[in-house]
Amino acid sequence: MPDIYRALGDSTRRRILSMLKQENKTQKEIVEAFAISQPAIKKHLNILLEENIITESLKGKYRIYSLNFNVLQITLHELHQFTGELLDSQLVSLKNYVEKGEVQDEHD
Repeated sequence: MPDIYRALGDSTRRRILSMLKQENKTQKEIVEAFAISQPAIKKHLNILLEENIITESLKGKYRIYSLNFNVLQITLHELHQFTGELLDSQLVSLKNYVEKGEVQDEHD
């Protein structure tokens, strides 16, 4: 599973992903949308590539970036399953607590 937290943990990377959900973009188009340097954008793109969240292809002399929808869909499913398991565990704990009739003192 890609490290989705690494990929989404930065606002610049989230903005790049938002741009790519509209349509594929060249590196130049992505760089022009930000007030930071091309090398800084390239570092963000590399992180997204390393996590397999986006793909890169060459068209002539241009690098074209696209969302990797398959990986995003699988990752979303795995995150959903993981959070469901966490919530199930918490709900079981709550159920056990309520069934025992324990009341916690407000001053504890």
